[in-house]
Amino acid sequence: MVDKLSEPNAGIDTTRPSIARAYDVVLNGKDNFEVDRAFVAEIVKVVPEIYDVATYNRQVLGRGVRFLVEQGITQFVDLGSGLPTVENTHQVAQRANPDSRVVYVDNDPMVLAHGRALLADNDRTAVITSDLRDPAAILADPAFKNLIDLGRPVGVLLIGILHHLHDDEDPRGIVEAYMAAVPPGSHLFITHFCASTQESREAEQKFLALLGTGRFRTPEEITAFFDGFELLDPGVVPLPLWRPDGPVPEKLTVGQQLMYGGIARKG
Repeated sequence: MVDKLSEPNAGIDTTRPSIARAYDVVLNGKDNFEVDRAFVAEIVKVVPEIYDVATYNRQVLGRGVRFLVEQGITQFVDLGSGLPTVENTHQVAQRANPDSRVVYVDNDPMVLAHGRALLADNDRTAVITSDLRDPAAILADPAFKNLIDLGRPVGVLLIGILHHLHDDEDPRGIVEAYMAAVPPGSHLFITHFCASTQESREAEQKFLALLGTGRFRTPEEITAFFDGFELLDPGVVPLPLWRPDGPVPEKLTVGQQLMYGGIARKG
């Protein structure tokens, strides 16, 4: 399957780094190309802990999904999900509640191919190849409508993806469009690169120069995505501080402060 994806007509651009494939690199995956590894190598020069940052993001995904299942959420839409790896949303959710349904959305064709292979025998999970900046198309997609009942609460996940939307792409409006489509009791789960240190601001410049995206927003700007919803404890915080499973250090490293996250409930 990977060999077929490498064909020119497969729709995969191997001349520039991909968001999904770069994330795969820092998760020590194998579904990436030299251009993606070169991009990550440049980020490592500024934030040596970038591989750890990916782990923090993956860990908080698991904690957040388990928390949402505890709140009674059994439907999840994972927007900008990236390539399948260990402890994916559907694995965490369906372990906690086997009836959980998950729709993954990503615009990278590799995600569709690998996702379909992973989910071949799972009729409660689907992958949609689409751009999350087009909520209307995703909400109307047959795979979405087949699994997600908009009459019941939904967990809307934007994990490590909103920072790849520029301000002029109206990321706030995109969030609001998804949340307007889901009923009261739904939850919004966001993690986001944060302009928390000088190193983070230097990393932002690398992202913008080499990837073309990567808007590191302030804690206040990230928190604003939750406006109009009930922000749940502990609020928008560095990922290691969001409902940790164990003790956390008193002083956080640059890497531990690089991403912030939180969950809010639609009343």
